Amino acid sequence: MNLTHGWLLIAIQILAAAALLVAVGRRSSRWLRIWLPVAAIFGGACAALTFWFIEYQGLSQDPAPAMFWVWIVGFGAAVVVLAAGWPGTGWTRRSSALVAVPLCLLCTALAVNVWVGYFPTVQSAWERLSGTEPPRWIDQETLADMQRRGVRPTEGVVVKVTTPDAASGFSHRQEYVYLPPAWFATSPPPALPAVMMFGGEFGRPDDWLRSADALVTLDDFTARHHGNAPVMVFPDVGGTFSNDTECVNGTRGNAADHLVKDVVPFVISTFGVSPEPENWGVAGWSSGGTCALMLGVLYPEVFSAIVDIDGQLGPNAGTREQTIARLFGGDVAAWEAFDPKSAIVRHGPYTGMSAWFAVSSDTSAEYRPGVHSGAPPTPPSDWDTNSEDHADIAHTLCSLVSNYGIECAVVNTHASHDFQGAGYAFADALPWLAGKIGTPGVHPIPMPGAT
Repeated sequence: MNLTHGWLLIAIQILAAAALLVAVGRRSSRWLRIWLPVAAIFGGACAALTFWFIEYQGLSQDPAPAMFWVWIVGFGAAVVVLAAGWPGTGWTRRSSALVAVPLCLLCTALAVNVWVGYFPTVQSAWERLSGTEPPRWIDQETLADMQRRGVRPTEGVVVKVTTPDAASGFSHRQEYVYLPPAWFATSPPPALPAVMMFGGEFGRPDDWLRSADALVTLDDFTARHHGNAPVMVFPDVGGTFSNDTECVNGTRGNAADHLVKDVVPFVISTFGVSPEPENWGVAGWSSGGTCALMLGVLYPEVFSAIVDIDGQLGPNAGTREQTIARLFGGDVAAWEAFDPKSAIVRHGPYTGMSAWFAVSSDTSAEYRPGVHSGAPPTPPSDWDTNSEDHADIAHTLCSLVSNYGIECAVVNTHASHDFQGAGYAFADALPWLAGKIGTPGVHPIPMPGAT
């Protein structure tokens, strides 16, 4: 049963609206004149306060769906109807008022889910809330036992790993590594390429696997390529669900050091993947796309391929001033160290790097070969780092990186800005990405628009 569209979503909203209407019911004209306007005003105030909080905290650069605001107003109104309508009324209305409040709150939560696509189905929500894991998710002891017994799975497996934090001191949750069937073909395993992947602003390391159907995409890919695919790494960049580090080293933790100095060496030593930068890629969606771009241009000695899906121009925790204050304690120099534009200009021309910019909004396709000649132009200093237009952001970034030798393409995914749309964009980019980083059995293909 789908939780982002369909009959279940409609039915719950109808039930909530009906409960609120019954709770109001037939009342005196005086009650209606006084308390209905109060309920509407209080609901509107709840919506206004929510809007201010989202904007002030920089929680999202994408507008919420209309149903989100409708049900916040409905929730506020239901609270007033419950409190003001309780005295002197029958238990039918009281019961309806009691039910209307949690139902309106549930509809608000469902609207948030429609917005981001975090729980695509009832089953996925149940698995998350109950802690249930698919059977192909194993620990490192089970993996070692499979290797000893020479097991050759026909589908990839997801290994739960505990990565050290000695280099970063970053407190993190359990992380995940996807091993394709080709990894089990030999002993020791082949030195496969690897890709590090990030989800959105809030979440868990396994969001790509659970919410964006990345495992299905990888299964389909390995089935078409005789078990071959990159090793996929799903690290923790937050430490907690609501800690938005934007993958930088800052007041919220040394996330960048964890990724580059803890996770990459651990994956190389533990799973035998290639240590060469031409065999490593980085990919992400939304703020994770920003992370992918930032890490790629900051650490070209580690990564050579970038997939940025609906990312921003740089680390974003509100306005530029708010971002510097919240992520870097007001240290402008620390912000510049992780600002992609500053990092690109500081580094100068790149060699052998490519960037795939996928956008969910309508836009024209673009390809730039990334041929550097002479002194590249200095990018404008007044970029709107809080921009909400993913297409403009992608074209702006492609124009910038191509002037510094990075081949790039802007690709329209014709999808929505949510986890499901991110999954479609990843499926589109994977054949190019796998070929770019040298996956055995996968022929390199040009970027869209390249000749």
